[in-house]
Amino acid sequence: MPGYTPGMKTAVSVPDDLFTQADRLAKRSRRSRSEVYSAALREYLARHAPDEVTAGLDAVLADIGQADTDGFTRTAARRTLESSEW
Repeated sequence: MPGYTPGMKTAVSVPDDLFTQADRLAKRSRRSRSEVYSAALREYLARHAPDEVTAGLDAVLADIGQADTDGFTRTAARRTLESSEW
């Protein structure tokens, strides 16, 4: 079906100025607005993935009885993940 985007559909309210910017980007890049919004959400989620990894590392340390009381491990892990190419 032409024009049909497979996948979950959802309605999201965004401010008018944000919609206008996304619409312009979609037209400039010859992509649909759905593709632009999906790409933006993927990037946002990827940026927040280090938070999940850090929480997992903290849980492991707590399980083995070596809680990170000074935050060193959390800071080191975050810096490593932020400098890594995903």
